[in-house]
Amino acid sequence: MLLADIALVVGAYLLGSLPYMILLGRARGVDLSQEEDLHIALWRKVGRLEGLSGIVVDVLKGVIPIIVGFECGFSLAVTVTAGAAGVVGQMWPIFCKFDGEKGNTAGAGMMLTLSIYLSMTTSPLAYWVFVIAAVIALTGFFVRTIPRFIKPGQTLNERFMFGGPVSNSLPLGMIIAFGTAPLSSWLLSQPVEMTLGLLAVFIAITVRRLTAGLSEDLEEPKTSIRSILINRLLYDRSYL
Repeated sequence: MLLADIALVVGAYLLGSLPYMILLGRARGVDLSQEEDLHIALWRKVGRLEGLSGIVVDVLKGVIPIIVGFECGFSLAVTVTAGAAGVVGQMWPIFCKFDGEKGNTAGAGMMLTLSIYLSMTTSPLAYWVFVIAAVIALTGFFVRTIPRFIKPGQTLNERFMFGGPVSNSLPLGMIIAFGTAPLSSWLLSQPVEMTLGLLAVFIAITVRRLTAGLSEDLEEPKTSIRSILINRLLYDRSYL
């Protein structure tokens, strides 16, 4: 059984490491390997359908390990560890020199699937963990998106243009959502495995925000290192 546990966790990490968006871009003749945000680049430079598929695949990196863990009878601890491994794989993929995405989409998929399965089995209130986090994250998304969407004088194509001006509310909403999840799990007396797993995901996402490309920013800092780290933590970039 130990070997099966290890295989599930390692397999989840490798799934998370799959460079789907880069491979899809290459298949369409576009090199996305140097892009800062693969989701935006895929949506704008390759196509909306391909961009949507990139979001779906990244979400599934957190979903599939949880489904496999529950459906194949693995313990909750191993299942949650596998889900977290999928998120870690997306952030530090072995196939891309351990330089990947920020973990938000895979983390959301992992949290959603874990909450649903526990709600249907042993913990009826587990879904509230995801609902609370989703409300916070969506608030950040809509604060950014609605004013841009309803701005007059735009074509329909411009209204649905993924990306746009740099947002403060969206990354802030995401980090608060992931930080709230383990707290909500603990306050709602959810299984300790769920609470610790969500805490691990939050810590991993925080570390990724703080460290991704940090060495380049510190070579010629435009402001104090403290400000850089605070901006990275809250707004997912070094400078406002």
